[in-house]
Amino acid sequence: MARLADYFVVVGYDLDKRGCSEGQGRILQRFPEKDWEDNPFPQGVELFCQPSGWQLVPQRLPPSFFMAVLTNINSERHYCPCFTFWEELDSTQPQKSLSSEADEDDESGIIESPQLFAPKSLVLVSRLDHTDVFRNCLGLIYTVHIDGLNFPMETLIGNLLSCIIPTAGGSQPSPEDMEESVRTITLGAGDRQVIQTPINDSLPVSGSSVALLFRQLGISNVLYLFCAALTEHKILFLSASYHRLTDACRALLAVMFPLKYSFTYIPILPGKLLEVLSTPTPFIIGVNSSFRSETQELLDVIIADLDGGTVTIPECVHVSLLPDPLLQQTQTALSMVLDPELDVADQAFPPASTQPSTLKIQDKEIRAVFLWLFAQLLQGYRWCLHIIRIHPEPVIRFHKAAFLGQRALTEDDFLTKVLDGMAFAGFVSERGPPYRPIDVFDELVANQVKRIRLEEGNPRKVMNHIKELAEQLFKNENPYPAVAMHKVQRPTEGSHLRIHQASFPHLDEVTVQLYIDHAATKMKTAPPAVRVEMKCMVPLGPPLGDVVDRNGNALANSARRLEVVRNCINYVFENKMLEAKKLLPAVLRALKGRAARQCLTQELNQHVQQNRAVLDDQQFDYIVRMMNCTLQDCSHMDEHGIAAALLPLVTAFCRKLGAGITQFAYSCVQEHSVWANMQFWEAMFYSDVQNHIRALYLETEPPSAGQAEQAEQGALEIASEQRRLWPTLSKDKQQELVQKEESTVYSQAIHYANRMSYLLLPLDTSKNRLLRSSGLGDVESVSNSYVTNSMAGSMAESYDTESGFEDAESSDVANTVVRFINRFVDKVCNESGVTNEHLKSLHSMIPDIVQMHIETLDAVHRESKRLPPIQKPKLLRPALLPGEELMMEGMRVHLLSDGREEAAGVTGGPPLLPAEGAIFLTTYRLIFKGTPNDPLVAEQVLTRSFPVASLTKEKKISVCVPMDQFIQEGLQLRSCTFQLMKIAFDEEVASDLAEVFRKHLHKLRYPSQVDGTFAFTVGQSGKMAAEHKSKDKNPSLRTLSKNLMKTAKKTIGRQYVTRKKYTPPTWESRSSLQSQLDGDEISVLEEVDQSSLTLSSTIKSSDRQTMSNVVERACCRDYQRLGLGTLSNSLTRSKNEPFRISTLNRMYAVCHSYPGLLIVPQSVPDGTLQRISRCYRQNRFPVVCWRSSRSKAVLLRSAGLHGKGVAGFFKSPNAPSPGPSQADSLGLEQEKYLQAIISSMPSYSEASSRNTLSGFTSAHMSGSDSSDKLRQPKIGVLMKQVMGSKEELAGTFSRGGWRARFISVSQQRAAARPPASPRGKWGSMRGSGRVGAYDVGSRLAGKESPQANGGPSEPHFLRQQRAYLYIIGDKSQLKGSKQDAFQQWEVVPIEVFDVRQVKTSFKKLMKACMPTSPPVSPNETFYHCLEESEWMCLLHKVLQVSVLVVELLDTGSSVMVSLEDGWDITTQVVSLVQLLSDPYYRTFDGFRLLVEKEWLSFGHRFSHRGAQTLASQSSGFTPIFLQFLDCVHQIHLQFPMEFEFSQYYLKFLAYHYVSNRFRTFLLDSDCERIELGVMYEEKGERKSQQVKSVWDYIERLNKSTPVFFNYMFAPEDGEVLKPYSYISNLKVWDFYTEETLSEGPSYDWELVQGQAEPGEESERPDTAAPKSQRRIVWPCYDNPCRVVPDAITKLLQELQHLEAELGQVSERWKDTWDKIKATQRTESKLESRHSLSSSLLMLSALSQPRRSRGLYLQESGVGVGSSLNLSLDSEGGGSATPTAGSRPSTSALYSQFQSSESENRSFEGTLFKKGALLKPWKPRWFVLDKTKHQLRYYESRQDKDCKGVIDLAEVESVIPATPTMGAPKNVDEKAFFDLKTTRRVYNFCAQDSMNAQLWMDNVQSCLSDA
Repeated sequence: MARLADYFVVVGYDLDKRGCSEGQGRILQRFPEKDWEDNPFPQGVELFCQPSGWQLVPQRLPPSFFMAVLTNINSERHYCPCFTFWEELDSTQPQKSLSSEADEDDESGIIESPQLFAPKSLVLVSRLDHTDVFRNCLGLIYTVHIDGLNFPMETLIGNLLSCIIPTAGGSQPSPEDMEESVRTITLGAGDRQVIQTPINDSLPVSGSSVALLFRQLGISNVLYLFCAALTEHKILFLSASYHRLTDACRALLAVMFPLKYSFTYIPILPGKLLEVLSTPTPFIIGVNSSFRSETQELLDVIIADLDGGTVTIPECVHVSLLPDPLLQQTQTALSMVLDPELDVADQAFPPASTQPSTLKIQDKEIRAVFLWLFAQLLQGYRWCLHIIRIHPEPVIRFHKAAFLGQRALTEDDFLTKVLDGMAFAGFVSERGPPYRPIDVFDELVANQVKRIRLEEGNPRKVMNHIKELAEQLFKNENPYPAVAMHKVQRPTEGSHLRIHQASFPHLDEVTVQLYIDHAATKMKTAPPAVRVEMKCMVPLGPPLGDVVDRNGNALANSARRLEVVRNCINYVFENKMLEAKKLLPAVLRALKGRAARQCLTQELNQHVQQNRAVLDDQQFDYIVRMMNCTLQDCSHMDEHGIAAALLPLVTAFCRKLGAGITQFAYSCVQEHSVWANMQFWEAMFYSDVQNHIRALYLETEPPSAGQAEQAEQGALEIASEQRRLWPTLSKDKQQELVQKEESTVYSQAIHYANRMSYLLLPLDTSKNRLLRSSGLGDVESVSNSYVTNSMAGSMAESYDTESGFEDAESSDVANTVVRFINRFVDKVCNESGVTNEHLKSLHSMIPDIVQMHIETLDAVHRESKRLPPIQKPKLLRPALLPGEELMMEGMRVHLLSDGREEAAGVTGGPPLLPAEGAIFLTTYRLIFKGTPNDPLVAEQVLTRSFPVASLTKEKKISVCVPMDQFIQEGLQLRSCTFQLMKIAFDEEVASDLAEVFRKHLHKLRYPSQVDGTFAFTVGQSGKMAAEHKSKDKNPSLRTLSKNLMKTAKKTIGRQYVTRKKYTPPTWESRSSLQSQLDGDEISVLEEVDQSSLTLSSTIKSSDRQTMSNVVERACCRDYQRLGLGTLSNSLTRSKNEPFRISTLNRMYAVCHSYPGLLIVPQSVPDGTLQRISRCYRQNRFPVVCWRSSRSKAVLLRSAGLHGKGVAGFFKSPNAPSPGPSQADSLGLEQEKYLQAIISSMPSYSEASSRNTLSGFTSAHMSGSDSSDKLRQPKIGVLMKQVMGSKEELAGTFSRGGWRARFISVSQQRAAARPPASPRGKWGSMRGSGRVGAYDVGSRLAGKESPQANGGPSEPHFLRQQRAYLYIIGDKSQLKGSKQDAFQQWEVVPIEVFDVRQVKTSFKKLMKACMPTSPPVSPNETFYHCLEESEWMCLLHKVLQVSVLVVELLDTGSSVMVSLEDGWDITTQVVSLVQLLSDPYYRTFDGFRLLVEKEWLSFGHRFSHRGAQTLASQSSGFTPIFLQFLDCVHQIHLQFPMEFEFSQYYLKFLAYHYVSNRFRTFLLDSDCERIELGVMYEEKGERKSQQVKSVWDYIERLNKSTPVFFNYMFAPEDGEVLKPYSYISNLKVWDFYTEETLSEGPSYDWELVQGQAEPGEESERPDTAAPKSQRRIVWPCYDNPCRVVPDAITKLLQELQHLEAELGQVSERWKDTWDKIKATQRTESKLESRHSLSSSLLMLSALSQPRRSRGLYLQESGVGVGSSLNLSLDSEGGGSATPTAGSRPSTSALYSQFQSSESENRSFEGTLFKKGALLKPWKPRWFVLDKTKHQLRYYESRQDKDCKGVIDLAEVESVIPATPTMGAPKNVDEKAFFDLKTTRRVYNFCAQDSMNAQLWMDNVQSCLSDA
């Protein structure tokens, strides 16, 4: 029984504090005035009466009512119903205060105050929530007051406060309980109210608040709030109505049942307490919406606006929702309750009554849905309860991990958070006890789970169930709905508006107190109302196992797998180790599944005898490996209880190490995170304690782990029985039971302290890496790395020097473990009520236990090191190059698989990685050599290596290797030869060794000087003596180079210091001739200059040798070939040569990075050059590097201009002013220099034939030359694209976006081209279809159209010509430059990428080609990463610019490429232009010359860009040269017949330009090479074994093998290539993606050859036995080119073998090849008989398409040599416009594919043929094609279209015949013959009998061949 109301309070406006800024309320009267002992009066009631603040209002408001809820310090709620009405202030008192306020505001004096009303509240304080009863009672008191009814107010209040009602009714409503459950009360004013108390007070009372909440917010919003409340988020309700706030909060709590909310709960928060909202703890709070603005700043609060129907979740808050099928089902059920019409909305004849239930019923239906939801969420929870004490009070713990594991919801965020929350902890302590009263939830979760499962898919049945539950809930709240409810008087309508109302009277305290005292004494004397609590055993419900099987989440492990596990364990214990070894890999794979892991624990359990199983070494290792594998896939939570089942086993299995020394399995399975998880140990402890407590009461042995389920079930039953008997036991008996239980727990605590020390102390206690890294101190998961001792046998003594714990002692380990165990003991003993004495003794015991165990372990560790180490794969030594030396002996490592899937076996094929082997560091390479871990491929040898110099990134990683090796330290090494090594050091490798390895690697990668690289240091040790001799023999070279460098350095130093005009340095030999040049003078005059001196007079005798060496250089040879000038002895220049070779830079004084000899215009003296050079960056002034043999246009290269140069040169006015000033004299000199270049072009001097200013318009439009009409726009479009117009980018990824528009040009026009048209093979840049003038200049200045005023501008017309010189410059450098209309050069500003872009792009490309891990998201796939890298875009840009330059040169204009510093992109472009324009550079010699000239001599900074030394390490690797090679590769793909070298040649260069094996690509310029003495090798050195130049190496190798040769090479003279450059036409270079694990990279030829031969030899002797000729070729393991060589290589190899067998000296392959080609040519001239079908390609006049998109050589199965297939993926439909020129036959074939039938003509001639029936004889041209096995005929010899074909396969015979009717006259009778086919007989007539015989023989031979 309880009081209906504890206190009655009258609260009014505090007039005394009225002057304050805010009004306040104060308690006017309170009854009783003394606090009740059991319920003190709550503070702050007055704040809650007016939550928005106490304010006076100008007019009377209607009375209001709401219920505030206060929570006291003991979490007990006080319900405060508050009834507020407004009273008029009496006019005397406030006048003063108001006037004082007025004085402040207004000086005019006292004013009349308006009428004001103050609020007054009647408040009850109660512990019961009967809202309606309280509303009626307070309303009645107000009615009596307002209507002046004749009832004493004190009586009413006295009766109200003395009213006693029952708290809850009986469990079953019956007439006897009626009195209990229903109480009628009256306050003595003629009123009567019935109070019905709920049957079961554990169920919340909700009225209709839940239904209202759903109406206000909607289903999904409320579900969000529900989930947020359960997962402990902060929730704030906003509404203008206080009553609604209370209802909403009550509703949210009601749907959470059976969980109870235990955080801050304030349905109505007063405005003054708003700072409560910033509390860090979760809450449910209601606030009036007038305070909405104050809530805007709350970042982590979910705000529900009841009036607006919205729920706002902040960005930083993540609300976990219900797990998926449940969420869907709950939403469906709720919508069926709230909107039953939805279900039948689509029916044609909907039922008449589908109205939702009344609000009160609907409220219960919604709550029933949530009850049903909780039954599903928590089903089976009682099976996971651990009862650890029964007496004196039950102590119960919940095993969360087991519950989640068995429900297969470990990953579910929502349930995990709920189980961790406070509400669930309260649920366990309240509902855990097995003997207690039960309610509707207990029954539901125990008995209805099956029903819920069956009805899951049937909404109707679900609804029926929900309605049944709703009925129970309704009954609980309204046990007697029939009882007449209320009779209460209400005030008369509008009574609150009366003008004169008496204020609420002051009540007489004594009268009221009398009533209260009287009731109190009555209550004391009355007999206590004892309600019998119906306690019973709480039913368990169905076990969890059934639940999982239905979900099907248990991992499907077939019976076969479990059988394998059982067999393997039996073999181990029967000592059949070979059998076990075979099964072990399968077992380790099977153990990924849960069922197999459980099976393993059960099997091992059966083999433990007397709790101990002593094994031998091998058995022990196998068992430990299986245990480790089992534990490896367990999470740290151990949700499936695998670790729990293994815990007793690891202390059981052991092996004898020596006398009295035993090693247990636990010392080998410590490296799993589960052992460091405190929650795991707690759950294990509680589980064991429960078993022992159960055994205590059963008085039987504790059950074994296998029967855990029965144990759990029994424990709760026993506990229930014991709790029932407890009151009947005597005090002594009770005391005895409590003691027994306590000592059971205590003994288990000791046992667990031991167990924990076993698993937490590492075997080698000196190595405390375990504890430091594991965070044992943080009770986090741990992953430590200790292995079985036989494996640790070879482990080094030292430990991780980096971690800084070298001198850590074992005490350190001990302390950490002791602290961990102490924390554990404190927690579990406090929870399970162990006495303080026992706890103290435990704390003193633990350090001793740990210390004792450490001592035992020391002995075990010592002995285990003596064991022979486990057999590991033998370390294989790699083959080394001559001169390559090992820097470090091999270290055992594991090579792990990375993101490339082939090697890991993902794409099919065996998993080659991970592999075990060793890593070797040599002076040249980093090599891994080992064997795969997978036993199925373990006999294969894997090699992965790369040159140390190509290492781009090295970082430490921590890795976990599968199986029993748990390794922590690893390295990830990435190389720019596109190789990635992820290695993990084996446990035998000491960590300091790994550190030494890293340091060595770093030292080798970045030597301090270039001469520290492998190319210089190779084989040095033996070469010291030789070096001295060479010095004596020829001192000149090195001394000269040193002197030369000194001079150059001085000069350069001087050059930068002088500020005045630069005067060339005086040399002793030419000081007398130094002309006194003034800065103002323009020196284009003929003057005495060093270029006019003879070589002998200029250079001292000691320097002459150098000069002769300079002359030998590549540049000079090439200049002579191009006719750009020679260095004759006299050095006199012939006047008619436009260019000369200048020796100005021979001492590298003018430009450090240029070659010694430069081509400059004949007319410009060297002095001018020196001055001009200063305008350009790095002094790299424009020089000629190539001249077109046909158009005589020249290609120049230079760096970009300095800012000064740009201003003085490009921005100069239209014409030079007569008196040039000092400032622009340099600009003028530059101008003159360019003019000199233009003048030296033949096209310029032919002014008569072409007017200087005649533009494209006049020259090309007037003529009818169709080819020029076609050709001209191409340059325009090219220019547009290259200069970066907007549309170009859009088209970049479209496949040939431009081409589609321009295919319409008909073939005839292209063919009918006059010989004069420029020649070339055309690629992708098709011009726009319209024929119109194109203008660079106007667009450069930003004027696409004529001038703004509409009139065409003068320069606009003048520039409509083709310039003589185009300057390709960087757009950013040329901003704002004005074009001079009268100059003959044109600036083409283009957007170029800078070096940083290349670097970034390359990094991304490497990550795309060598990902560190397999792609997880679609954004990580290869093609996506490739696109992101933008590598192809960069290639596209370079190719595009190059094709533009080629096109300009081809039209006869010269081009100057002037970009960046002139050594990166400039070099790429000029090299590609020469390669495309000049066929010579597409041969071996030419390409070498090109690279030597443009890249080496012109100073591409190989060392700097390749980060070859310590100094350039920070700049990083930038693959400019690789990009160039990739571009060449792209061109090679498109024109496979134009290159003498193969793709392999390009890959070879790409590999070795970074490998530092050769000296070729070291250093940044010729100058540096001379300084180091590597420029000109001594004659003696050349003969040495060590090849120092990559070119010599290639030359030697090319003699012995055709690997660099391109069999399809069939060049055309003077062919200009114009490749397609769209991204859609570019292919990813396989150099980036291919890998050969069998031999490593194939670019160090000696190593590859060395490996292959022994294998072949060993295969030979077995040929006698029948052996398959087939061989498996594995992706990424074998090298397909070697295993399956192309047909021609195969034939050449066979030829060599045959020659060797016959004992002949084998001929060089090149000679053989040349012979075959020569034979082929002669044969094709005589008669087209093909002995080798492969010769198809050898004919240069071949009519095959020359532009290929995919070409492969295929080995033919037919006896004759080989056949060559050329597949053509023709672009643009095959009719792309050719721009061939004079010989359309071949050039046209690049762009178009015409299937001419005349390819193979074995025999041809004219024959008369008789037509079909009634048709005459007609002469036809017949062609016999032996290849296609056809006889074709044409109208005439010239006809291309075949009229008919006779298939020789159908021919039965060919026989002589007689003439028939209408046959040709005057012909020999023997000239007739017939051809009989399966269909008809053909009659033929030849010219004579001999001819007829010849035809018959040929056809016959064809038939017999077939």
